[in-house]
Amino acid sequence: MELTIERVPFDAPDAEALRNAQQAELHVRYGSEDHEPGEPPTADNVPFFVVARAADGTAVGCGGLRPLGDGGLEVKRMYVLPERRGQGVATAILRRIEEQALAMGSRTLLLETGTEQPDAMRFYEREGYHRIPAFGLYAGEAHSVCYARLLD
Repeated sequence: MELTIERVPFDAPDAEALRNAQQAELHVRYGSEDHEPGEPPTADNVPFFVVARAADGTAVGCGGLRPLGDGGLEVKRMYVLPERRGQGVATAILRRIEEQALAMGSRTLLLETGTEQPDAMRFYEREGYHRIPAFGLYAGEAHSVCYARLLD
């Protein structure tokens, strides 16, 4: 599948539509709208955000980076439309995020996913991320599963 990864503002319409679709899917998986611990990502705290587009320009996935207080970076709002999964979209988005993390001077990326997202857990493990104890605001959260990866 031909794919382009475009940097966009966090609050760009396509980015917002993809994040809304992600949240709707997670509401179903967790059985409520109260499933995200920690500070919600916003345009103010996610300065780097990308949208993946199919050849026809359709937005099919997204993801971003949020700086953490200790100088680290956290992957936020990784999402691919269900009908586009298994086509390399998530991997392409993650690689672009990792490139940006290195450009921002970080060699370690952190992320949080959840117990009701086994597909995400398999994806991150396949991509070289390893489970770590819950960090920051995720510590003590029953549904949080955290990962890290040292970038080359």
